[in-house]
Amino acid sequence: MRRLFPLLVLLLPLQLASAWELSGYIEPELRLFADAGLQAGQERTSVSLAIQPELAHEQGNHQFVFTPFVRIDQQDDERTHVDVRELYWLYAGDDWELQAGISRVFWGVTESQHLVDIINQIDLVENPDGEDKLGQPMIRLSLVRDWGIVDAFLLPGFRERAWPGEKGRLRYPLVVDNDAVRYESGQKQRHVDWALRWTQSWGDWEIGVAHFSGTSREPLLSPGVGSGGNVVLIPYYPLIEQTSLDLQAIKGDWLWKLEAISRNGMGAKSYSAATAGFEYTLVGVNETAIDVGLVVEYLWDERGSDALTPFQHDVMAGVRISFNDEQSTEALLGLITDLEYDSSSFSIEASRRLYDSFKLSVEIRFFDSSEPRDLAYGFRSDDYLQMGLAWYF
Repeated sequence: MRRLFPLLVLLLPLQLASAWELSGYIEPELRLFADAGLQAGQERTSVSLAIQPELAHEQGNHQFVFTPFVRIDQQDDERTHVDVRELYWLYAGDDWELQAGISRVFWGVTESQHLVDIINQIDLVENPDGEDKLGQPMIRLSLVRDWGIVDAFLLPGFRERAWPGEKGRLRYPLVVDNDAVRYESGQKQRHVDWALRWTQSWGDWEIGVAHFSGTSREPLLSPGVGSGGNVVLIPYYPLIEQTSLDLQAIKGDWLWKLEAISRNGMGAKSYSAATAGFEYTLVGVNETAIDVGLVVEYLWDERGSDALTPFQHDVMAGVRISFNDEQSTEALLGLITDLEYDSSSFSIEASRRLYDSFKLSVEIRFFDSSEPRDLAYGFRSDDYLQMGLAWYF
């Protein structure tokens, strides 16, 4: 990552005199767990602080963005971390763009999981939902044509997944030891990955087709003796080829969604996985400004019980509530039921803006699993309430 800094310094036009814009947020966060942890040293209360400023500069066709991120956690040393979410230069032509540096890319249309979203590594210590991402070094070329948009990615540098530490909650019974990490590629983190993606819209339809070749962002975990001599989980990152399709159609109040992948690698034969469903929106419930969206999705993985994800034969049902008020109040309630292991997880995510610069966020998660083979079994005592109050500047 450090090798990119000299390039970015050269690309930045220092002679530009227009102003830089500073924005971002500072957010103290409180987590309260309902039960004592299953592992020694795990506490029921944790306080942390997140800081994410953003410095942006634009003139003409040039743009420069720098977005660092810092999390300081009271209990888990692994959750205390610093990351560069974004540090890139972007040039925008009439029908093309060139970007170089560290950035984040978001693919996918479904609510419960994003199978096709593979460019960035998950920042798992931030949240177990996988929505937070580490910055990825990349060079991206985008071409805009009448027949669609083509994005070509060159990814020179791999980011390992971060895991909760010994005192962290929401972790497996064994700690994951990144000091003992293994790679299929002899180049390890220096392996250069690449990806291509084509997107197009036709009326109510939006489609995306992509192919990724490189080191899997999802490691295989196996028990072994770690760098400290203890029994741990050792991550292994194989090389994979993944072809994906994401599809979305808006039909009146209905929103139909599909994400599907075909992947080979991962130490096994090729397999397929898909998430499909819909969201139906009730607009102006009882003649108010409130919109209610009803979400249903099915999650399937061809590997069944051998899958490295808990979502191999599951159904997700959710309710999205948008109050459409001045405070931008909204909430999302979701229940995922595993049809194979008869386990479930329930979540509530809600937020409301306070005054002009503050935002209150509340998150509640419950886990119910009695089957040791279920990957969610290790979270069965980790029900929690999380509250955050962010100040935006």
